[in-house]
Amino acid sequence: MARISEEQKYQRRWWTLGVLSLSLVIIGLDNTILNIAIPTLQTELSASASDLQWIVDSYILVFAGLLLTMGAIGDRFGRARTLSAGLVVFGLASVFAAFTQTATELIVARAVMGIGGAMIMPATLSIITDVFPREERGRAIGIWAAVAGLGIGLGPIAGGILLENFFWGSVFLVNIPIVITALVLGYFFVPASRDPEATPLDLKGALTSFVAVSALVFGIIEGPAEGWSSPLVIAAFVLAGVFGAAFIWIERTVEHPMLNLDYFRNPRFSGGAVAISIAFFSLFGVIFLLTQYLQFVLGYSALQAGVRTAPIALGMVIGSALSPRLAERFGTNKVVAFGLFVLAATLTGFTFFGVATGYAVIGIAIVAMAFGMGNIMAPSTDSVMGAVPVAKGGVASATNDVTRQVAGAVGVAVIGSVFNSAYQANMETAVEQLPPEAAEAAGNSIGAALQIAAQVPGQAGEALADAARQGFVDAMGLATWIPVAVAIVGGFLILRFLPPHHLEPAEEPGARTDSTTPPAEVSPQP
Repeated sequence: MARISEEQKYQRRWWTLGVLSLSLVIIGLDNTILNIAIPTLQTELSASASDLQWIVDSYILVFAGLLLTMGAIGDRFGRARTLSAGLVVFGLASVFAAFTQTATELIVARAVMGIGGAMIMPATLSIITDVFPREERGRAIGIWAAVAGLGIGLGPIAGGILLENFFWGSVFLVNIPIVITALVLGYFFVPASRDPEATPLDLKGALTSFVAVSALVFGIIEGPAEGWSSPLVIAAFVLAGVFGAAFIWIERTVEHPMLNLDYFRNPRFSGGAVAISIAFFSLFGVIFLLTQYLQFVLGYSALQAGVRTAPIALGMVIGSALSPRLAERFGTNKVVAFGLFVLAATLTGFTFFGVATGYAVIGIAIVAMAFGMGNIMAPSTDSVMGAVPVAKGGVASATNDVTRQVAGAVGVAVIGSVFNSAYQANMETAVEQLPPEAAEAAGNSIGAALQIAAQVPGQAGEALADAARQGFVDAMGLATWIPVAVAIVGGFLILRFLPPHHLEPAEEPGARTDSTTPPAEVSPQP
């Protein structure tokens, strides 16, 4: 890292934001690009259904479990260093992933990528909080959130193009030029920052938080497949509860806690976290169904479906870019509630999608949904980050990220479970004439139902395919009412409890204030 003075730090802050946003792109890009590659990985690596699940979930499990710890490490030892180390880990793991020979090796590589991702994401947001003064921070976080949405939207398109022209490992190698560019530019434009108090790292809190979050996410992931009453899932939730309680007790009693739980008493911190949780609960659950709807019901290929979900990036960019200025004028609570109500209204429209709905309607709904998300994400994130001292920005950012991951996993599990139950009920009559094994497969999965229907001659096959498609859209419509209701209730709660503006100054309970201000002799630059 080049030595940067306080004056240079302020003058270069927009360059810094660009580098941090570039670093964040690989997180969103990697998450969605892998979804397009799953069928190819199944063929190339002879991966089982369980292998495919863990290729995705090993990253999520490690990433979510380590976020709080990595945020605290960034505050303690330096955020720019943590960011650079995370980029290196992510890049090396991507190379390893690209040339793995077995599904097990790829699962390990993805877990290591999760370590790198957990180092990158909290660092980007905490550095933004350190570099930008309060009056510009909301705008900067809006850009940060917009770039995150851009990465998510570009992933499916990039994955489809790479898989059509190069070998399957290219979906991981695409990370390397981004990593190298971010490292080089980061040396010149990302200033060093850390908690000046340099308190000891809370190792007990780090361990208990990792086990609690990882066990919780594991239980949520395995619940739909294993059954919510299975011993494995129950054990995971019990483990999460025990270690979660231990984490709370440690943070209440240790001299230097990793996460000061008193932050949650600040309604801007807790309210912002709740809003983000509701948004990602809805988004992850609905996208999980939408991608299947586009492919199985409307007949698009994986690449075609990826291109048609890309407008998510457009809506996110517009919403995230506009929301900071709207929040300044109308108040954070009104803008976030507006975003939640837009999300609810759009998802209500999703409940009316049918087996022949035109893409024009679907595309408009996707953009509107993402626009609502943008109006939730940026102001809520700014609310969370503004409620804590700059010195603790890494942990605050990590808390913000943990809520996203856990809420997203819960959304997929809950909405997916309701959908599966409804789909199975809808298919009971349609599969009665099939052999028992085929009937079970077709009754559990639209993909299996369409494959079986293709093998059944004449009108019987067509009738099974039609029943599967109709059963899917009916089940999707029913399941989507859950995030609709959650978003509506959340909107009214945010209006009631989230303060409209920052409660200055943000203070560490019993400690110093947030003193981030631009150098007096430097004029602000747009």
